[in-house]
Amino acid sequence: MTGFAHVRPVDFDRLAALPAGERFSQKLIDEHSGARNAVVSYVRTPPGGGSPRGAHTHEFEQLFYLLEGRMAIEVAGQRMDVEPGSLIVFPAGVPHRNWNTSDEPTVHIAINTPVIGRP
Repeated sequence: MTGFAHVRPVDFDRLAALPAGERFSQKLIDEHSGARNAVVSYVRTPPGGGSPRGAHTHEFEQLFYLLEGRMAIEVAGQRMDVEPGSLIVFPAGVPHRNWNTSDEPTVHIAINTPVIGRP
């Protein structure tokens, strides 16, 4: 179904070709591919990996839906371990970070809204 504008598949071939310890992030839709209101990414984080910039803030809401693995998060200085099937909400302007403390990769969908103001 590639080439159909309403379907944005994850590039599993590219993901499989990466070394196991490498972070993978694919924007499924953003301002360069037709989005006006959100950026949606598929992200795999290897063990020991996490927020590339450490604790940070955004001018927009950021949502993660955890598909696989166990993710540690910190929001406004409070830490929590998160299981698959959880929606993680990082409010606009609030310091936050995420990282993988397990022995297996984490996989999540990241949703940033709105598109404007992204670093």
